[in-house]
Amino acid sequence: MGKSGLALKAIQWFIRGIQLLSSIVVLALFSYFLAIASQNHYRIPIWSRAVEGIAGAGVLYTLIGLLLLCCVAGHPFASGIAITLDIAFVGAFIYVAQANRGGASSCTGTVNTIFGTHRASEDLGNRLPSFRQVCQIHKAVLAVSIVAIVFFLLSAFVEVILVRNRRKEQRFGPSPANNYTSGYGNRGGLFGRFRRRKGSEEQVINPNTLPEHTHPEQVQSSHATDSTNSGYNKYEQSGFNHDGQTAYPDRYSGSHTTAGQNNYGYVR
Repeated sequence: MGKSGLALKAIQWFIRGIQLLSSIVVLALFSYFLAIASQNHYRIPIWSRAVEGIAGAGVLYTLIGLLLLCCVAGHPFASGIAITLDIAFVGAFIYVAQANRGGASSCTGTVNTIFGTHRASEDLGNRLPSFRQVCQIHKAVLAVSIVAIVFFLLSAFVEVILVRNRRKEQRFGPSPANNYTSGYGNRGGLFGRFRRRKGSEEQVINPNTLPEHTHPEQVQSSHATDSTNSGYNKYEQSGFNHDGQTAYPDRYSGSHTTAGQNNYGYVR
């Protein structure tokens, strides 16, 4: 895996870690609320159970995401599921933030909490927090929910980048041109060659490629260049020039041909 892939994994680890911590905070605070309500016979609203369930699911999902990030990051199927769940948790934590909108107040005067609407100076009971403190807890849950919404959106975006980076690394492998960090690579599969996207990435030139030699069909052939192209002169091999004259002069003018000996066209 290239440096870009490791960097993206590190960023996703950080994002998932923030999501996990946010979910743990919401789960812990609402578990505390439900424990107080159960022990002191307060009515437990349905939406508080929904918030606790969302937080618990967020803890489980982000924990699994952290564990699987090292081996399935960038896989289209796994990333598709992760993106879908990230978007779903964005909506879920929007609900959590809306349910804890009472914490957006200054927590003075009359406050709206999980235990109902009361004066901020009143206490829940003996050795129990005041309604002002409960309102401040709602404020903390609201802030953490907003942080979770932002980071779930970021994780969905990073998953898209991880998929694209994985496809790029399958298409490009190490080469001397970039210090063995990227370059053309073979993509497996029966339909791998059809999955290549046309673009500037396919126009990478290998600096180690030798120049292409001239092909025979690229050489213009003519009567005047027969001897030049092939190094063979048909007239010299036949003993005659192209105009029919003898190619070899008479070097034996003083000799006579013996009987029965053929001079093969040479003049003696």
